Amino acid sequence: MSESKLKTAVLGLDDNGQLLLEAANKIDHFHIQAVADKDTNRANEMAEKYQCTAYDDYRQLIIQNQFDCLLVAAGMYSCDEYIKAAMKKKFNILKLAPAARNFEEAAEFVRLAKDENLKFAIANVNRFTQSFLALKQFLEEGRIEQIFLITAFCAVGNENIPAWQTDPKLAGGGVLLHNCYEIIDQIIWNFAVPQQVYSLNTNQAGDRQQRLYLTEDTAVVTLKFSDTFFGNLIASKVLGPEEKFLKVYGKDKILTVSNSRFTISDCLGKVIDELEYEDDELAWYTALLNNFALSILLPDQNNLCSSASENLKDMAVIESVYLSARTGMPEEPARILKMAQIEPINIWESRK
Repeated sequence: MSESKLKTAVLGLDDNGQLLLEAANKIDHFHIQAVADKDTNRANEMAEKYQCTAYDDYRQLIIQNQFDCLLVAAGMYSCDEYIKAAMKKKFNILKLAPAARNFEEAAEFVRLAKDENLKFAIANVNRFTQSFLALKQFLEEGRIEQIFLITAFCAVGNENIPAWQTDPKLAGGGVLLHNCYEIIDQIIWNFAVPQQVYSLNTNQAGDRQQRLYLTEDTAVVTLKFSDTFFGNLIASKVLGPEEKFLKVYGKDKILTVSNSRFTISDCLGKVIDELEYEDDELAWYTALLNNFALSILLPDQNNLCSSASENLKDMAVIESVYLSARTGMPEEPARILKMAQIEPINIWESRK
């Protein structure tokens, strides 16, 4: 495709969808032609603001138009069949995380994208935050020795959770899938697919029977990368205030990273350097959308960051976590990846 504006629609207009729309409108590569949401008033309001066509029927949006790009913020339960229809019409897709409700669904989308020769990206915005980019550069430069432990913490705080996310059939999962996806992606992107995972999940329902019909709101996950390298993740929707961070422990340094700060400490915890960043969600979304657009317009010069096929590794780890919670045993993501003929790569081992 030659360099030009991409005819674009946004599907789903909650707060994240509106942020996606605002970011796309800031980029010259996109021409917003339509928006869609089940809430007619919201769709009309956004259409008036961005001078485009409003739809409250996702199916009509797809069948009545020919777009270059579809930006998806709606929950997968409400639009899975329409995403498939869009892909069969050769729409390139960017979807907000998570990639899908489960590994099988994600793999199906990846296969369809490959068959139709189109781009399908997952919006892992942490790949575009200055703090997490600083962490990646620090690791790639080998400025920390013998990493033996990583810990991640994800407290959702008072975030308003839509009711459908409590239903396992509609949501696919709870706090791990919908709130920790990008932290899990950072772990895998920077290090490896773990050899094994072990998980305990629960929710605050009154009894065991009730808990079976709700997604998890609290989870503790242990990750084994090698005999000398482990990780853990604590996640909860009932802890507050909102806080998300990743810590990396090496022989000589401790690295702590959040969306706005990157801290380097010595092995005793004394701060050596602390970097604070002022970029915000709009800047992150703008950067990722610019990457997505250029990967379509000028693919030979611009690699797509966070493709859906790459995100199958994230989905395999999450699938293994949920399986472990059910079986009470450690599970191996590599076994799930073999279903899609994807081999895990231990990035950290390759750097030694």
